[in-house]
Amino acid sequence: MQLDVLTLFPEWFEWFQTQRHVRNAVQEGHSLRTFNPRDHTPLSGGQVDDTPFGGGAGMVLRVDVMDQALRGIYNQDPVDLRRERRVIALTPGGRMLDDGLVDELAAEPAITLLCGRYEGFDERIVQHFASDAISVGRFVLSGGELAAMVVMDAVLRKLPGALGHADSALEESFSQALGGDPEYPHYTRPADYRGWKVPPVLLSGHHEEIATWRRARSQERGVVGPTAHPIDPEPGDARRTGGPDPFGPMSDPAPRGSGPDPFGPMSG
Repeated sequence: MQLDVLTLFPEWFEWFQTQRHVRNAVQEGHSLRTFNPRDHTPLSGGQVDDTPFGGGAGMVLRVDVMDQALRGIYNQDPVDLRRERRVIALTPGGRMLDDGLVDELAAEPAITLLCGRYEGFDERIVQHFASDAISVGRFVLSGGELAAMVVMDAVLRKLPGALGHADSALEESFSQALGGDPEYPHYTRPADYRGWKVPPVLLSGHHEEIATWRRARSQERGVVGPTAHPIDPEPGDARRTGGPDPFGPMSDPAPRGSGPDPFGPMSG
């Protein structure tokens, strides 16, 4: 895959390119390039933006500057370019990025990400040069650079060899393997810390029961959708007076049928 970024701050991506999974992807033959539209502007003094028609605060990236930048990089009319590769304008009003869209992008041979700045793009850039408009969330950033890194990070980790282990990206939050649900909880040593015990099933060595427990926990989290996990109250802590855990119970509330719960209690 060829991943290109048009940004007024290409130096921001120097750190990103040092990350292990990014380096792994490059070693596998994928490429990540950055281009500065200011290097292609037809205006004097490196100007790339202007005041908005109709008034208002802020500055808007000019359509003629982006036209010249894309022509200079790809040697063709940007209107035609978007028919040959995904050209994505990163903007708060775009299609929300999710795992399905990431899978879609990871199958592309070439992607170009356009980073907005100031008040964003002249709308004609989005309408005529971009094949897609994508948002990483319903909030506003100072520019598209962080959004571009989010998109690239999510896409690159889907590519073979990027994570080092072929199974690393299979059972992740919102993946097909988990039916689109958030990932199940993880634990590591020590097995008992301050009385907070690891679920016994995870220590049992019974892989089928572990898989069943994990799938159930993932489904519980999927019922309410992704949310910040609340702080678990200490016994007698009055700061949280009740209400369900938005991630659902960590074990079955009661055994099904007779006999003990095969997964055991979550803690003593």
